[in-house]
Amino acid sequence: MTRCRLCGSTALASVVDLGATPPCESFLSADRLDQPEPAYPLHLRVCTHCWLAQLPPLITPEETFQEYAYFSSFSTSWVEHARSFVGGAVERLGLDADSFVVEVASNDGYLLRHVVDRGIRCLGVEPSVNVGAAAREAGVPTLTAFLDPATGEAVRAEHGPADLVVANNVYAHIPDVVGFTQGLRALVADDGWVSIEVQHLLTLIEENQYDTIYHEHFQYYTVASAARALASGGLTLVDVELLPTHGGSIRLWARPDGVAGEPGARVAEVLDREKAAGLQELSGYTEFSARVAKVRRDLLRFLIDAAERGETVVGYGAPGKGNTLLNHCGVRPDLLAYTVDRNPYKHGRFTPGTRIPVLPPERIAADRPDYVLVLPWNLREELVEQLSFVHEWGGRLVFPIPELSIVEVER
Repeated sequence: MTRCRLCGSTALASVVDLGATPPCESFLSADRLDQPEPAYPLHLRVCTHCWLAQLPPLITPEETFQEYAYFSSFSTSWVEHARSFVGGAVERLGLDADSFVVEVASNDGYLLRHVVDRGIRCLGVEPSVNVGAAAREAGVPTLTAFLDPATGEAVRAEHGPADLVVANNVYAHIPDVVGFTQGLRALVADDGWVSIEVQHLLTLIEENQYDTIYHEHFQYYTVASAARALASGGLTLVDVELLPTHGGSIRLWARPDGVAGEPGARVAEVLDREKAAGLQELSGYTEFSARVAKVRRDLLRFLIDAAERGETVVGYGAPGKGNTLLNHCGVRPDLLAYTVDRNPYKHGRFTPGTRIPVLPPERIAADRPDYVLVLPWNLREELVEQLSFVHEWGGRLVFPIPELSIVEVER
């Protein structure tokens, strides 16, 4: 990669190099275990001109999202988060039966189902064929397509402009950030709103959340760099909310330039925090790589010591972030016998690169392991409750991020 995909600058500085890994959602079926498995460099850099952190576009969205392994509805807390967002947006924007809501990257309809329940006209734009089909089966109108300016114009021509366009957990997933933003502007009414949720680079750096760096996340935003990205498509950032999701996310509220007005006070507050953390200069990035290396050493030391003591360790969850962690740390089935996941799509498959079996959650209670390594650490509160039953045999939970912690759960 020689140029920043947002501003075109060639002034890119290394943040952390995680080696080479397969795409994080390319779970292997048993008949693929003896076949070659492609791996791609995973090297995060930051543009020292516009401060957008980014990966080279080594894989295409088409490769990742035509058949996708992630279904949002399998996370109880995530469905509740979506329900709460819809309720707040309806109240904030005064949405009613005459309104129109579009969600980009609508997955299996986990969010728009709450819009449907309120009698508000809506449409999902979802590139993955399999999860889009699940949304339609659940009664959520869904178009199978990637968003670009042409798609945005076509949807607007057929359905009318959207009062609200939602783009949650997708703004990092598109290599053509300018074209995607222009697509958002094409969808939204001239007096409408765009709401975007994306992980906050500030917390990623501060909390060692390097496992959320993977190939389908092409860029990593501060509020400052997100505002620059939105401006590239004719949108102005007017408000921001700090969210706990994914270990720390930002909800960006934007409007077309002509009606936006001045940004609210919360935008200035977060920009000041980012500046104080050094994220507008290289000093904020220089120590990250060393802290990432410590996470790796601590996890490997724990797993090796447990194996030497004859103790069993299994995983809980098979998220994309877990595959970055497992591959970077070089964890194989000799150190992690298997992991489990609530998503039946992944059962009987194997994690990319590390070839760890993915089994149904019931295996944990059947096998009674000494430790359960929780890979979706961002759902800590939810999963400590879900896994409280491991207390019955004295099992403990292990969280690898932001630093290794071993938790004794109580029923």
